[in-house]
Amino acid sequence: MAAKSRARVLITRLMSTAGTGYFYTTKRLRVADKLAKMKYDPVVKRHVLFKEVKK
Repeated sequence: MAAKSRARVLITRLMSTAGTGYFYTTKRLRVADKLAKMKYDPVVKRHVLFKEVKK
């Protein structure tokens, strides 16, 4: 019986560093480093850094 293969793409959650609890979900490759992006946080009405967190 063959072993199951792992998915190459992960669905990850990017959490706002402003502490508002707002998050985006995105996809990334399994072999890539953790994501960190500047995106818009509508709670504080400005662009802030969003970092990848565990689900």
